[in-house]
Amino acid sequence: MAKKDKKKSILTLNSVDFLEKYLNNASPTGFESEGQKLWLNYIKPNVDKTFIDNYGTAVAVINPEAEFKVVIEAHADEISWFVHYITKDGFIYVCRNGGSDHMIAPSKRVNIHTDKRIVKAVFGWPAIHVREAGKEEPASLKNIFLDCGCSSKKEVEALGVHVGCVITYEDKFMILNEKYFVGRALDNRMGGFMIAEVARLLKENKIKLPFGLYITNSVQEEVGLRGAEMITQTIKPNVVICTDVTHCTQSPMMNKITSGDISSGLGPVVTYGPAVQNNLLKLIIKAAVDKKIPFQRAAVSRATGTDTDAFAYSMGGIPSALISLPLRYMHTTVESVHKDDVENVIKLIYESLRTIKNNHDFKYFKSN
Repeated sequence: MAKKDKKKSILTLNSVDFLEKYLNNASPTGFESEGQKLWLNYIKPNVDKTFIDNYGTAVAVINPEAEFKVVIEAHADEISWFVHYITKDGFIYVCRNGGSDHMIAPSKRVNIHTDKRIVKAVFGWPAIHVREAGKEEPASLKNIFLDCGCSSKKEVEALGVHVGCVITYEDKFMILNEKYFVGRALDNRMGGFMIAEVARLLKENKIKLPFGLYITNSVQEEVGLRGAEMITQTIKPNVVICTDVTHCTQSPMMNKITSGDISSGLGPVVTYGPAVQNNLLKLIIKAAVDKKIPFQRAAVSRATGTDTDAFAYSMGGIPSALISLPLRYMHTTVESVHKDDVENVIKLIYESLRTIKNNHDFKYFKSN
């Protein structure tokens, strides 16, 4: 019996090379500029226009003269830490910049970003030999600390480190078992990568859109959806499709009753909830069904917790929807996503745009 041909990937070698560089580059909340430069350089050949707003949200536009505007959006920032307090002995205490997890910090290597250079440091932790069994103090914001090899505050400051310097983990991109992309900051630079790939496919397939497409890589999602909130006022879109990550709930210690039944490898996740406009959601599901793209469903009782909320509740209400990428180990340095899911999110956004293209009655989106 002849073997089935292996499914051809829509990702190119150049795509994956960009993804690795993009993920390895630090892009902490409030300091996203270097990552945005990489993203814009990658997407520019496939769009008509680009711009950056005052706080760093990057936008690439196809057909900018069109009156009707559609946004596909992800957020660019990653969780990080701030230098908060330097002791006289040269140890550094931190505070969060976004939802950084204190439990994973001990023994991690980090980069402290100063005005002049990167300063290397580690999150120190007492050895197991000196901790008293049964009375061990768990890691918390009160006791995690950085050691950059200095013996005094003066020596730390001589390196250029001061209160307010941002700190990122040093962990690098890897591919696990040829199936999973793994690294820090997949939440949500995978989204930035996927919407850039949509632009590439539109260009390569010579798709002409009857609307303006605003491919938006927003800043400051991790601290309150602020970049999306600001860029909404600039673009004034008619329709928004956001993409972000969501929890894969199949690994140990996950609770499907509270977090839903979502699997890596089984496709993108479409979300039901108050911020999601029903007509747009139906259009996305129709695109998935028509093009045989596997997908999963999730429900949220209130907010989605993503930039979808910022767009949906702006300017009197913008029809918005959310397509999520299942992810394991969120807000750690080993965030993991299945390559098939990445490809299928790209396909679903692409086919949803083509479905909008074929539906010239844009009034379709004006009611729920």
